[in-house]
Amino acid sequence: MFFEGAVDRLYRPALMDAVEASGLEVISIGQADITEVSKENGVQMKIVVVVKPEITIEGYKGIVEDRAALTGDTAVIDFEGFCDGEAFEGGKGENFELALGSGQFIPGFEDQVVGHETGEEFEIAVKFPEEYQAENLKGKDATFKIKLHEIKRKELPVLDDEFAKDVSEFDTLDAYKESIREKLQSDREKSAEADVENQILEALIEKVEGEIPDEMYDNEVEESINSFAYRLQSQGLNLETYLKYTGMNTDALKEQFKPQAEKQVKLRLALEKIAANEGLEPTEEELNAEYEKLAKTYDLQSQKAVEFVKENAAVKTEE
Repeated sequence: MFFEGAVDRLYRPALMDAVEASGLEVISIGQADITEVSKENGVQMKIVVVVKPEITIEGYKGIVEDRAALTGDTAVIDFEGFCDGEAFEGGKGENFELALGSGQFIPGFEDQVVGHETGEEFEIAVKFPEEYQAENLKGKDATFKIKLHEIKRKELPVLDDEFAKDVSEFDTLDAYKESIREKLQSDREKSAEADVENQILEALIEKVEGEIPDEMYDNEVEESINSFAYRLQSQGLNLETYLKYTGMNTDALKEQFKPQAEKQVKLRLALEKIAANEGLEPTEEELNAEYEKLAKTYDLQSQKAVEFVKENAAVKTEE
């Protein structure tokens, strides 16, 4: 009993010292296997740990600099339409600026431009709606020859007080932001912008290469479930009650969260790798802004949010 108590007291600090000395980023720690106990060498043990993987990510710059057309972009195209092998009237245009996702052209047309790059020539196949205005084209299959000249992306202005003065009656950016919250833009515009961001993030995830340990995915699933349980609690429910109402069990809930958790892990690794490649470091102001955001989310004081982050980081290392 004395021996076991001594080992137990020494095990944790010795392990943490070893992890720190190794410089490894430990994801999880396995069971300790004691290999030797002697007066000369003391206690020696073998522990298997899972470490953060080294991943590679190539070609990420092209996603935002010289990428293919995405929903939300404006594509400058030449097009010519054919039905039964013959060009039809009104089916031709040059240097036409088509907002992808706007629904400006017949269904299926804009979706098939998405994914193509500047300079490409390609064909798309569509079907005119039965209620189309031109009688000779109603319900007909058509082929369009396309040449993509240019992809125009939305250029966002610098958001500051001067911007607010230029575009509104408000003197400060904060006041202008508040007005925008009360006058939201159309759902279509918001959806298109979100779709562009999601497509970029999905493209980053696809470029991640490396062996990612299952423990990272498992940890992310657990964090997602904990966060979900916290949201339920804020609504007056608990996880056990939720599972009972939905007829699910914990394993089913984990499976539900797993696909998104895998994406989150890969995305986090991708962004960390890009930050390392590009030498990006958050500023003190950016860190404080994130702490403030966290504090609002969890109804904490800013300093407590800082402590919360540090404590949770420590817990992850010790797990």
